[in-house]
Amino acid sequence: MKISIVTPNFNGGRHLDACLKSLHAQRADGIELEHIVVDGGSRDDSHAIIERRRAQLARVLIEPDRGPADAINKGLRLASGELVGWLNADDLLYPGALARAAETARRRPDAALYFGRCRIIDEDDREIRRGITRFKEAFFPISSRFVFQCINYISQPATLFRRTAVEAAGPLREDLKAAFDYEFFLRLWRQGGAVRVPGEPLAAFRWHAASISGQHFARQFREEYEAARADAGRFSPQTLIHLGVRWGIVGCYTLMTRAHRAGRAR
Repeated sequence: MKISIVTPNFNGGRHLDACLKSLHAQRADGIELEHIVVDGGSRDDSHAIIERRRAQLARVLIEPDRGPADAINKGLRLASGELVGWLNADDLLYPGALARAAETARRRPDAALYFGRCRIIDEDDREIRRGITRFKEAFFPISSRFVFQCINYISQPATLFRRTAVEAAGPLREDLKAAFDYEFFLRLWRQGGAVRVPGEPLAAFRWHAASISGQHFARQFREEYEAARADAGRFSPQTLIHLGVRWGIVGCYTLMTRAHRAGRAR
């Protein structure tokens, strides 16, 4: 089963090589990997890193873009795998992740989206925010479109999609800055639903002050609420639940951000 992964990058050189290494290591399991890197014109050492691994890359596209959603859309249009996904330049896949996802896809060829567990790590690869991870995982046993409309419990780095479902759902919305993945997943769900990949975490999401969730979490949860409202209906139970969840999470993130800044100032 061929798998296509898109890595969007812009000045992500600090963690880019670790991301690429984690992806290319998936071939050790016999995975037919098509890896596409879309760089928005980085001004750091990203291009040198890409060149060192050029032989392991199927396509490299270096040109200005309108943001990460635009870069991902460019890569997805080039993808030819039966399963597709994207992994941001500061995130990681764990060994065996793609093989496990592919096995789940073989057992459930009707699904549109395959998701698994995902750790949150800091800039030095240390696991952080375990409470948030456990909170998300608590919804796995009751996973459904209804529940997903209420709260986003799926972590993007630990997801893959059927390419045919992506083609039917349409591209990522480039007008969204922080929740284009959640809005995209809601549309994908209509193309066959979501299935969980069991077992250990598939990926690690790197949280840091410069990340989208680090800089724009208030906007992220506003965009997620608006996406859920459009998908479920303005006055649906899911939308009302999502509204309460939104303010609760924003409050928690605000407190955590203040604590993090205070810790760095000491």
